Amino acid sequence: MKKLNVCVLFGGVSPEHEVSLRSAESVLNHLDPEKYNLYPVGITKEGNWILYGGKDFAELPTGSWRDHPANRTAAISPIRGQGLLSFEGDNVVRERIDVVFPVLHGENGEDGSVQGLLQLAGIPYVGCHVAASAACMDKCLTKLIAGMTGVRQADWELVTREQLLSRPEAALDRVEARFSYPVFVKPAGTGSSVGVSKARGREALLAALENAMRFDRKVLVEEFIHGREVEVAVLGNDTPAASVCGEIDAGAEFYDYETKYLTDTSTLYIPARISPQAAEEVRQAAVRVYQAMGCSGLSRVDFFVGFEDEKVVFNEINTMPGFTSISMYPKLFEASGIPYGELLDRLISLAMEARYGL
Repeated sequence: MKKLNVCVLFGGVSPEHEVSLRSAESVLNHLDPEKYNLYPVGITKEGNWILYGGKDFAELPTGSWRDHPANRTAAISPIRGQGLLSFEGDNVVRERIDVVFPVLHGENGEDGSVQGLLQLAGIPYVGCHVAASAACMDKCLTKLIAGMTGVRQADWELVTREQLLSRPEAALDRVEARFSYPVFVKPAGTGSSVGVSKARGREALLAALENAMRFDRKVLVEEFIHGREVEVAVLGNDTPAASVCGEIDAGAEFYDYETKYLTDTSTLYIPARISPQAAEEVRQAAVRVYQAMGCSGLSRVDFFVGFEDEKVVFNEINTMPGFTSISMYPKLFEASGIPYGELLDRLISLAMEARYGL
């Protein structure tokens, strides 16, 4: 069987740059070299594209990949048929790329921007397409679309930067008239809990809003849901399937960026410690949200499940979840009978199958 040329994009101009490096290390180490020719392309925090010339993918998380002597400046051409371009002195090397795996998390990678480039280039790519990527990245749009599915979600209030700057007291009053403390404060356009805070009073709410505004001009304030944090992985295009449910016990105030990636205080439970009936409700709700958002390939869908009543409440959706050695998405499908390597094969097959507009 002919090998596919797979370009794995990693890094990115994003607050989640380091997480992407760790995800890409795992992906590259699990892609079968008997099936794929690999072209690892890293995007630095400054926005430079580099075709990594090394073979040791352990260099990615350390950052030493940037200085490998065999590296070449690279770019994916938006001109159809040109593929991956790399530059060696005055020479341009062109590589045909069959599929791109954009292992990019958050801003400038998971938000439709890179997907738009690949769409123009006519190259199939793993994951959601442009509109779904953009809508899922914007928590306000996600709330509006998911609200049409009938799946219950946390109540929310939008606060804009202009509102906070021009009439801060009115903005705080509006939130307090709607919710009791504590509340969660989230930038609309970040992933992995970047800029997310839990506020227990008015002063903390103002500080949380100001912090979130560092990342986005739109901020959501959400009601507090007393429940387990339950996640489910979804895989597929027109007929998506959900994995078993997993549960996160943060071991901290909540499952923030530091708890996810920088400390070892959290504990994962697969399957989640919920009833079979609640688990099936979560799985069905995940597929409904996934389809309503127009997702394809993959996403991880997050919920709260009430401790006492087991009410299922949709939290958010992530179109390029972590693929690190400890990430929930691959672990959930491994528990569902699909090991990591096979999961990557399926994602690439789904990308080749989708080819929307290509």
